[in-house]
Amino acid sequence: MAGVLEGKVVLVTGSGRGVGREIALLAARQGAAVVVNDLGGSPNGEGEGTLDPAAEVVAMIRKEGGRAVANGESVSDPAAAERMVRAAIDNFGRLDGVVNNAGILRDRMFHKMSNVDWQQVIDVHLQGAYNVSRAAASMFREQQSGAYVHMTSAAGLVGNIGQANYSAAKLGIVGISRSIALEMARCNVRSNCVSPWAWSRLIGTLPDETEEQKRRLERFKQMTADKIAPMVVYLLSDLAAGVTGQIFGVRKNEIMLFSQPRPVRSVHRSEGWTVEAIAEHAIPAMQPSLVPLESAREAFAWTPV
Repeated sequence: MAGVLEGKVVLVTGSGRGVGREIALLAARQGAAVVVNDLGGSPNGEGEGTLDPAAEVVAMIRKEGGRAVANGESVSDPAAAERMVRAAIDNFGRLDGVVNNAGILRDRMFHKMSNVDWQQVIDVHLQGAYNVSRAAASMFREQQSGAYVHMTSAAGLVGNIGQANYSAAKLGIVGISRSIALEMARCNVRSNCVSPWAWSRLIGTLPDETEEQKRRLERFKQMTADKIAPMVVYLLSDLAAGVTGQIFGVRKNEIMLFSQPRPVRSVHRSEGWTVEAIAEHAIPAMQPSLVPLESAREAFAWTPV
């Protein structure tokens, strides 16, 4: 039986390891030709890159009878993003899907965060998602079809301590995805986000000094990367026609649909508002609807199922 991506070509960034690797492998098993992009650097973006992780995934795909080509460039470079798209066209004749998965972590408390910590995370996650998406956009418009899947995070959707750079980038990706979905719907191009919970090299950099931190890491180890891939491959496929502009979460065997910011309550005062009136009337009226100050680990505290 033909796979759901039979005849399609997809580009998966950061797919030499972890979640991206599982997405690339499943996409190939479902019939897609895959451009496997991975810089091959360390989890924090330091050190010289290597093509080895991408080449290993390509070898696995080819061993199973699939088609794939490796790319070892950085998504933070717009010219490199253009070459990733060109690799799909030169090797397979077209491009049908993009998965923006590449990422690094530079976790610091905000008051200790350096400009380098901030900029490098923004460059890879947010700028990288823009670069690769923009590089594919013209071709998607010309062929009047295409699908984007962007990896966001509960750190951006809810918030996390010590990850202001990562949270900002991941919430920014939601904005990119939504704009693409709105602007390119008339070209039959879809754009969605997936928030993955999965054990990976990036999660492996989290601290494990306290008992609570150790328990948290043990929960993450239960959430394997292969659990994320089916949702992403579904969104790349024609089975997802009509599904666009959405944010999904995958947490072990759970699939979530996230809400998106909309007004939840409003107050009106015909004579206008003063500072005192806001304090006396507006905020007390809204108090029951204020969002609690909680991190992602508190918002999703139950054991993965």
